[in-house]
Amino acid sequence: MIPTFPSFLASFCKLVHCAPVMQIDTSSDARISAVLGPTNTGKTYLALERMMAHGTGMIGFPLRLLARENYDRVVKIKGPDQVALITGEEKILPPHARYFLCTVESMPVDHTVDFLAIDEIQLCADPERGHIFTDRLINARGQAETMFMGSQSIAPLIRRLIPDVQFDQRPRFSKLTYTGSKKITRLPNRSAIVAFSASEVYAIAELIKRQKGGAAVVLGALSPRTRNAQVGLYQAGEVDYIIATDAIGMGLNMDVDHVAFAALSKFDGHQMRRLQAPELAQIAGRAGRYMTDGTFGVTADCPPLDPEIIDRLESHEFDNIEQIYWRNSRLRFTSVDTLQMDLRRAPQTHGLIRPRIPEDEITLDFLSKNPDVIKYATHPKAVKLLWDVCQIPDFAKTLSDSHPRLLGQIYQHLSTHKNLLPTDWVAGHVQRLDRTDGDIDTLTQRLARIRTWTYISQRSKWLVDPLHWQDITRQIEDKISDALHEQLTKRFVDRRTSALMKKLKDKDDLLAAVTKSGDVLVEGHFVGRLEGFHFAADETDNPHAKRAVNAAALKALRQEMGRRVGTFEDEKDEAFSLRDDGYVLWRGTPCARLYKGSDALSPRLETLAFDLIEDSLRGRVRNRLTKWLDHYIKRTLKPLLDLEKAKLNGPARGVIFQLREGLGTLARKQARDLIRDIESKDRKTLRKYGVVIARHSIYCPKLLKAAAVRLRADLWTLYHQPDIAPFYPASGLMSFEAQPDTPRLFYEQIGYQMYGTRCLRVDMAERIAELAWEKTKKGSTDINADFTSLAGCSATVMSDILRRMGYDIEKSADTLKVQRKKAHIKKKTKAKSAHQKTVRIDPDSPFAQLKDWKK
Repeated sequence: MIPTFPSFLASFCKLVHCAPVMQIDTSSDARISAVLGPTNTGKTYLALERMMAHGTGMIGFPLRLLARENYDRVVKIKGPDQVALITGEEKILPPHARYFLCTVESMPVDHTVDFLAIDEIQLCADPERGHIFTDRLINARGQAETMFMGSQSIAPLIRRLIPDVQFDQRPRFSKLTYTGSKKITRLPNRSAIVAFSASEVYAIAELIKRQKGGAAVVLGALSPRTRNAQVGLYQAGEVDYIIATDAIGMGLNMDVDHVAFAALSKFDGHQMRRLQAPELAQIAGRAGRYMTDGTFGVTADCPPLDPEIIDRLESHEFDNIEQIYWRNSRLRFTSVDTLQMDLRRAPQTHGLIRPRIPEDEITLDFLSKNPDVIKYATHPKAVKLLWDVCQIPDFAKTLSDSHPRLLGQIYQHLSTHKNLLPTDWVAGHVQRLDRTDGDIDTLTQRLARIRTWTYISQRSKWLVDPLHWQDITRQIEDKISDALHEQLTKRFVDRRTSALMKKLKDKDDLLAAVTKSGDVLVEGHFVGRLEGFHFAADETDNPHAKRAVNAAALKALRQEMGRRVGTFEDEKDEAFSLRDDGYVLWRGTPCARLYKGSDALSPRLETLAFDLIEDSLRGRVRNRLTKWLDHYIKRTLKPLLDLEKAKLNGPARGVIFQLREGLGTLARKQARDLIRDIESKDRKTLRKYGVVIARHSIYCPKLLKAAAVRLRADLWTLYHQPDIAPFYPASGLMSFEAQPDTPRLFYEQIGYQMYGTRCLRVDMAERIAELAWEKTKKGSTDINADFTSLAGCSATVMSDILRRMGYDIEKSADTLKVQRKKAHIKKKTKAKSAHQKTVRIDPDSPFAQLKDWKK
């Protein structure tokens, strides 16, 4: 197929490394159509039929889950060998695929097909993603047929931009009717309740659980697997309500009879704004399916809809879209400045406007100011790579700089490792996410991060074994998605036994109790467990819970709380423990969390938000945990904290201050002047308190025990709050390779010195230094097991450690030898000559100590 733009333009684009542009066929027999109308008009069904009538085809969808859903449909008809799925996080590409189901962003723009379609084309007017849809509207074409599906409101703009387009306006199959305002508890079964923040969704879901027995939840932050699992709960009839954000409005196919708005305003990433009529229609249109009529209304504290808006939603008539977002897609990569200039180019066509600065441009601007990154972007190929890295999405949406910093590290690795990410580095990031513990928020954040690595794994040229990492990240994403679905179901769905439901009809008050083991019983039936101070509802059966069951259970739990807090206060310290993520556990159950305090040794403790505990009881829990934490730190770090009691003069007190700041370890060079001025009696006091002033470090040997090292690591992490949790050395480990993302300060403050990339425990470093000094008195000596056994490393690694300690290394055919530096020996000879004139006794020497003893 010959591109429509002239050959000299193609050559120019190739010369300046322009991004590929979708090949366009403008032959007279190529049909372009716009199938427009409200929801539930069969537009997507028509597009799938038309695609499969051609030899090859491609459809771009606004969501990954829609691409997957329609991929499964086409596979059933055409077979897996004929169908491809392409999204940012998933690629299924049979060698001879004819039909491509994609997200709009991931469409292979350089691939030629007979039929091409874009769904929800009105998203050209979306401030965040509109420029992508506009680019497809203007440039994406099929050889024989092109189809755009979406809202009627974009018709005038399409007609202006594509004069030869043919319109097909489709009416809605069913009727949509406004029913006014209703309380949440009075909403009919098979209702979808729409809110616009996770906290509102969770609060409504909790209320529905108490009143109606349970609800499914759908949020944009959920993975497609979790979202589909939640929708599956609703579709299977296990719950009759689904609580969702506006994520429900984009193509989720469900049997919804009624849509209720709990709010009419949302935060769009920049400001709170009221939803426009087309947005309300997209959501309300989920009510009714095929020929079944639907209704919509408002609930909770949401004000009634304006009559004019109601008329528009019922008649599906909206103001035309006047402007859509556009960004230049013909990019030059000669330099970063040129790329930024091209991205900021203003549109020249009426009706096209620049979007808000997209996330990838913000990231590019951030990284362009980082000298460690920008120094590699010196030629077109490197600039193109930088732009590719900037387009890795931030699924977490944390609004912090942690994501662009990660992208900066990725670019630096790709630039210095022949365009490949180091396998160990990738493994470290991915393995840290291979966990399914934690609450809903923790799992949601972890899921967002693994989705980023799932996306990266699809960039096959960046990884040594991309198929392996695609499999690993997908498995982890699926595990976390399933765990999150479990947690959501556990929190928002209350499944009871049918026998218990029968009891409700016979008695006004239900008898409830809590056993010693924590089982919660209502009318003798097990309804859940009390774990710590958290009530976990039982999920063994499917019928909906009623208000009386929950009220009885909660009444029993509130009565239980006083007794339980008393038991908690009487617990011995061994019942509590600190997890490496800062959570305090009571017999394995989280009950509080530590946060950054005034200094590293004084973390701030906050109890978790347990609904069943009143403020007075919560204060008692906090007091007990504060007492435990104080004892735990004082017991584990006793040698360090006892130094506060020591009677010492100024220089020694200064050393102790620095030692405390270093959590028990201090490089000698940092306190050289203070050490020189320490009096002999203060040196004795320091030794008495377990402080060793050695050749290279000042430290307390007892603080190198496993428990102390672990606590020091936890305290450092809590205080410094790194983006990536540092690697904790195993118990008793003498040396190990440092992690590239971990600050040097972390290793120093948990009792290790760094020699190059090798971390060596300070006491072993001193023993090695002492051994080397003794063995090199008469010349060079072999680096043998006497050295390597102290650090548990090879002779080669030991030679590097000794070189960094200031020794010369000799290499022979079979051995490595160490000797003192010649310059050092000459210096010592000169020093000896000078010493004959002015005798000064080293305060660290045994003679100085003998002098003090004689006094």
